[in-house]
Amino acid sequence: MTIAKWCVLIACFLPSVTALLPKISSPRQSLKDGQYDNNNPREWQSKLIGWQKRAIAAHSNGYEALPLFIAAVIFAQMSQSDQSRIDLLAMIFVALRVMYIAAYLMNFGGLRSLIWAAAMAVNVGLFFM
Repeated sequence: MTIAKWCVLIACFLPSVTALLPKISSPRQSLKDGQYDNNNPREWQSKLIGWQKRAIAAHSNGYEALPLFIAAVIFAQMSQSDQSRIDLLAMIFVALRVMYIAAYLMNFGGLRSLIWAAAMAVNVGLFFM
């Protein structure tokens, strides 16, 4: 399996990891009231505050970013472009997504937007290889 395919797999799991962070954090720090409710997770999410609320937003954005990345990797590999270049760009995308999550959690909106734009540029680069 190519490094790019591993990167797709990692990118698919990043949103789940991001959503897990508020669930395992201290309830007093993450909620206005109460603990995680697995029977009603959407209501629980609506009560989150601070970085935990931003983690859920990063979780949603992670799933929004996946389709273009997956398509870009598939199309780049279908075009039989240089695999080492595809792998490099895929690794850069995953690194940028990790930085995006960190910037989101730390509430650095401007930096987060720049990282998002860089990740989109990587996708476009992959797409047109």
